[in-house]
Amino acid sequence: MKFVDEAFIDIAAGDGGNGCVSFRHEKYKEFGGPNGGDGGRGGHVFAVADPNLNTLVDYRYSRRHEAKRGEHGMGSDMFGAAGADITLKMPVGTIISDAETGEVLYELLTPGEVITIAKGGDGGFGNLRFKSAINRAPRQKTPGWPGEKKNLKLELKVLADVGLLGMPNAGKSTFITAVSNARPKIADYPFTTLHPNLGVVRVGPEQSFVVADIPGLIEGASEGAGLGHQFLRHLQRTRLLLHIVDVAPFDDAVDPVVQAKAIVNELKKYDQQLYNKPRWLVLNKLDMVPAEEREARVKDFVKRFKWKGPVFEISALTREGCDPLIHAIFRHVQSEQRTENEPVEVDPRFAGDAPG
Repeated sequence: MKFVDEAFIDIAAGDGGNGCVSFRHEKYKEFGGPNGGDGGRGGHVFAVADPNLNTLVDYRYSRRHEAKRGEHGMGSDMFGAAGADITLKMPVGTIISDAETGEVLYELLTPGEVITIAKGGDGGFGNLRFKSAINRAPRQKTPGWPGEKKNLKLELKVLADVGLLGMPNAGKSTFITAVSNARPKIADYPFTTLHPNLGVVRVGPEQSFVVADIPGLIEGASEGAGLGHQFLRHLQRTRLLLHIVDVAPFDDAVDPVVQAKAIVNELKKYDQQLYNKPRWLVLNKLDMVPAEEREARVKDFVKRFKWKGPVFEISALTREGCDPLIHAIFRHVQSEQRTENEPVEVDPRFAGDAPG
C-alpha cells in the first residue's frame, strides 16, 4: 500500500432538527394544549486513534465526511431522534489542523483515544417549550442549530523512539532489517526506500524500542530535492537520531565526510529543533574495509568530520557491532523516558496553589 502521510478532508456535523408547532386534538377532550416536541441534535464527528493503521491513504480518496441531521420534532410530545454520529479512524500520531489557518487543533497520541472534531447542532424548541400561565396556546418554535463544518489538514508523524538519518544507500534499511522484524526493500541502488518503515527492536524481555527508517536525504533536501524531505517530519518525535554513514562507498570519488556534512546542513536548514536532538554517528559497511585499515579510516573520518559525540562502528550486513549499539540505544531511550515521567518539583511555599 502506498504510504500517505498528508491529506485534506471536509467534515460536517449534522444540523439539529426543527421544533414543531402542534396542538392536542383528541375526541371528547375539550381543551387541547400545545404538544409540539423539540428537534433532535445533529450527529457529531469523532476521530479515534487506531493502532492498526499506519497511513492516511483512506482520506486521500474519500474527502467529504458528513454526519446525519437530527429529526424534526413532532406532535403528541414527540421529540426528534438525534442524528447518527460518525467516527473517523486515524493512525496514532495524526495531527489535525485547520486547513486554512494552519492552527493545530488536535493530536492523536494515545491508541484508542477518541476526540470530538465537529459537534452536531442542537435541536430547535417546539411550542411545548413556550407554554406558560399567560401563554396557553403558543405558536412559537425555533429551527435547529447548524452543525460545525471544518476544512481540515491531516498530517501523520510516526511515533518512534529512534530515527535513522543518512544518504541513499547508506545501509539504513539493512540496519533496521538486522535489528528488528521490519522487512523493507533492500537493493544496490539509491532511493530503494520510498516510504517510512517502522521496526520494533527487542533488547530483552519487556525491553524494546521503535526505530523509524525514512527515505535517504540528499543535498538540497530542505528545498525539496529528493524524497527524504517529505518524511523528515517523522523524525520530530524521536528521542535519538542515528546518523548512518557508508564508510566504504563504491565510487572512490565520493567523500563520506562531505556527504555527512551535507546531511547535517540539510537537517539544520529544515528544523533547528530536529538538529538539536541527540545524534549519534554510526559508521556502517566496515565489512567492506580491510581489517588492518579500519582503525585508521575511522579516526580519519571522525577527525575530518570534527565529531565530538558517540561513535559506533558496525556492519549491518553481518550484524557486527549491532548488539552493543542497540543496548546503548535502549539505555538512552529508557533514561529519556524516566526524565519525561519525573514529577515536577513544587516549591513547598506554593504547594497549596498547585493544580490538582
